[in-house]
Amino acid sequence: MLEEITNLFEAPLGFSEAIIRIGLSLVASIIAYLMYQIFYGSKHIGAGVNRTFLIGGPAITMLFLVIQTSIPLGVGLLGALSFVRFRTPIKDPAEIGFLLLLIAASIGAATGNLLAVATLYVIVFITLVIQRLATNRITLFGRGHLMIYVDSASFPGIEKKLTAFLQERLQSLNLETMSTMDNRIGLNYQYRRRAGFDWGAFVNDLNQLSDTTKIDVFVD
Repeated sequence: MLEEITNLFEAPLGFSEAIIRIGLSLVASIIAYLMYQIFYGSKHIGAGVNRTFLIGGPAITMLFLVIQTSIPLGVGLLGALSFVRFRTPIKDPAEIGFLLLLIAASIGAATGNLLAVATLYVIVFITLVIQRLATNRITLFGRGHLMIYVDSASFPGIEKKLTAFLQERLQSLNLETMSTMDNRIGLNYQYRRRAGFDWGAFVNDLNQLSDTTKIDVFVD
């Protein structure tokens, strides 16, 4: 009986090696989490996929460790996972990039390709820094975020007037994302900040576009 219980803990992959690889995967997940917060977390428009990073990275690594050492068991695990359905929508394509980064790092940790993982993180970090500088255009005032919510039924009637109004009032305006939820259309814009901008007058004039349409405005 004791021998049978002992055999349950025996595996082709050593305990210390599993601890090292899962630990490295956790470190990579923490770095990915921090990169998400630095380069993306301030936008507040995502689905919050970063909340899965600290658990998801080590879990993916463990899954691939099992697949490497026991193909039948790995197939069984994948079959079981196929019954799980995730209904949280990805609200921004940038989140997919962070998920792919996490998965790539987890697989790299599982297969021992640590140099490739480190190189990937360095390249991604440099790329995100360059993107941030290019987006801000290295200006003193930087870029701001404007979120506008309009009733879906009323949006087609004021879309052109709304776009013209925003382009007239805000500099370097760029529509980042557009979403629909609870019969409301959400528009997320980026714009170049200006010192002394009168947001009170801006919101008041914006609400004058349509007397019957409620427009909610959030500024970051």
